[in-house]
Amino acid sequence: MKKIGFILGILVLIISAACTSHTQNTATENAIVPAPASLEKHAGSFEFSAKTRCSVENNMQQQVAAQFFKRFETAAGFKPEIEQNSLKADIVLVTDSTLKEEAYHLQVTPEQIRIAANSESGFFYAFQSLRLMLPSAIAGSEKVHESWTVPAVEINDAPRFGYRGLMLDVSRYFIPKETVLNVIDNMSVLKMNKLHLHLVDDNGWRLEIKKYPKLTEVGAWRVERDEPFPAREVAKPGEKASVGGFYTQEDIREMVAFAQERHVEIIPEIEMPAHTNSSLAAYPELACSVVEKPITVLPGLNTKQAAIIYCAGKDEVFDFLEDVIDEVADLFPSKYIHLGGDEANKTHWENCPDCQARMKAEKLPNEEELQSYFMKRMSRYVQSKGKEVMGWDELTNSEIPEDAIIYGWRGEGDAALIAARKGHRFVMTPAKKLYLIRYQGPQWFEPLTYFGNNTLKDVYDYEPVQADWEEGVDTLLMGIQGSLWTEFCQTPEDVEYLLFPRLAAVAERSWSPKSSNNWEAFLPALDNYLAQLDKQDVTYAKSMYNLDHLVQPSNGKLKVALSCIRPDVDIRYTSDGTEPNESSATYTDTLTVEAGTIVKAATFKARKQQGKTLTLDVLKNIATGCTVISNSELSYVLTNGIRGSERHSDFEWARWYNEDAAFVIDLGAIQNISSVQIGTVSNYGMGVDRPAELRLLVSDDNKTFTTIAELSEKPESIFERGTKIKDLDFGQLNATGRYIKIEAQNPGLCPKGHLREGQGVWMCFDELMVN
Repeated sequence: MKKIGFILGILVLIISAACTSHTQNTATENAIVPAPASLEKHAGSFEFSAKTRCSVENNMQQQVAAQFFKRFETAAGFKPEIEQNSLKADIVLVTDSTLKEEAYHLQVTPEQIRIAANSESGFFYAFQSLRLMLPSAIAGSEKVHESWTVPAVEINDAPRFGYRGLMLDVSRYFIPKETVLNVIDNMSVLKMNKLHLHLVDDNGWRLEIKKYPKLTEVGAWRVERDEPFPAREVAKPGEKASVGGFYTQEDIREMVAFAQERHVEIIPEIEMPAHTNSSLAAYPELACSVVEKPITVLPGLNTKQAAIIYCAGKDEVFDFLEDVIDEVADLFPSKYIHLGGDEANKTHWENCPDCQARMKAEKLPNEEELQSYFMKRMSRYVQSKGKEVMGWDELTNSEIPEDAIIYGWRGEGDAALIAARKGHRFVMTPAKKLYLIRYQGPQWFEPLTYFGNNTLKDVYDYEPVQADWEEGVDTLLMGIQGSLWTEFCQTPEDVEYLLFPRLAAVAERSWSPKSSNNWEAFLPALDNYLAQLDKQDVTYAKSMYNLDHLVQPSNGKLKVALSCIRPDVDIRYTSDGTEPNESSATYTDTLTVEAGTIVKAATFKARKQQGKTLTLDVLKNIATGCTVISNSELSYVLTNGIRGSERHSDFEWARWYNEDAAFVIDLGAIQNISSVQIGTVSNYGMGVDRPAELRLLVSDDNKTFTTIAELSEKPESIFERGTKIKDLDFGQLNATGRYIKIEAQNPGLCPKGHLREGQGVWMCFDELMVN
């Protein structure tokens, strides 16, 4: 009986394994991103071979099919033949006039593939779905021996939005042409159709304009700086500008043609009236006469210098910009030109006699309406060239140019709704959801950037149409756009790392029906797409496998919660300081640990570690695990035993902005206190600085406090350059008390000469260490 039971058990395992394998393969084979509107799976598969023939009705279909079959020539060593109107062909393309623009119907059986569409883009997108169902080697550049099969399916598909966009900022970091072309190619696989090129900013002018050669001779180059973008100083007299680059007009024509073949429309952005130090460095006469010269291309942020913008009172400014628009309109066949319009500081306009004269002549009540005049005047010129105008949502601060399309970016992008209520079309690209410069995973593991997190799941969960929108507003929504600002990029690999895989999430939210939002179904489709990126040697982030942590004080101990945005991984951990492996304990729920414990954890899948190892080295002192009384929502980090990183937004720093700070620690009982330290971080470029004064107080009853130590620091030390973690030490103490109170005086506004002159200061504290 035992022998029979053993054999039955083996059979059950074999059958179970076979079923599991079949399920996984089927899921992967049919995994397409963005998710189609409708996909039905059937039995069997279709195999491509050297004998495969494709039937087309016209030259347009032939060109689309030929472009796709080039991949077989490279990866498989054969190319299916294309012929006209063959009823016996293995792949048949047919026109269906009932289908909408960009829609397609794809039917795959073991005998034949049938593609129906009503437009070139529809046929193109059907082939992209086929590409994603093929082995990943189809994306590679080497010949391999594969079974070139696709599963039998029936797909009916069409996009949710007509505008499915990506903005590439090529100004702050000049992205090489080859990288842009590769991004366009991968956009097209994801059925994205709009590439918004941010060609102009304070940090570089990237487009050759024949009439104004100094725009690229001078405006395309900045001085080299090793510091992070926010902390970079402006050029000094005599310094050589050597960092940058630009696209020749021939480069642009090549990029445009490449994009058109892939049904991607390149939309140029020529910023005005602000973000223009690059052009003003080349032609300083276009700035207000009250502006102090020289004007230089900015290496970084520098809010004071960035306040220098085009003069709105000089007619020669408009002559210049109209000349630029003439060449831009000729170079880019897109029906759109983006004119920027964001973040324009009006300080110089307020003091400029030319600007004030313009306001008087045009009967404008304030400088905000002067910008409206500026943008409306340029918009009319763009429209005279047969183009439509786009702009950032600051255009809603005053009268909006007629028929302008507004990009909602500030916060949740809601300012775009102001325009929509007035009948303007709009695109949503909210900074809090779709700005791809933000951290895409736990910040401890990520390259330096700034602001908060926009993880892959955050992007995937974004829903642009909100329930509280007024009726009809959604009909004016053209679509959504992921926006990549490149302040922190130094190489093409940096660009790819920030784009991928989040671009796939942007694609799905812009193409797939709202009802298709299914994170767990998206992941195998994403993995399938990433396998193709691997074949192209594209650098993409694996941050989705890294662990988030939340460590909170609890009755003298610490509660440790671990999480990963991928639900298809195991979290394994150790609490003795050793490295986790596939045999380590599986995390299932919050851990309770003692101070002094070292917790290490990582994600695992198929017995292989996926993410980086998270190390939580919990401090041990009198205050660790104690209750904090404070108005900061992150005040628990002051006693959770975990030190913050140099990234002050990593959720391990309690923060106060432009105000004094105070907090109380309840030690639970009267304690002897011999030393107290408090952890701080400073970041010159981001306006994060240490306090001017610190006061340490103790109490037995949390009512009457006695000051036992004070610290102070001079401004020249507080506002030092660089980023630094520093523990402030109150020295040798001899005190007792149950409650410890820290009072911190904010150092005030950033001083004159600071890169953030006149702005408020953040103070950040991570751990109160009491012995």
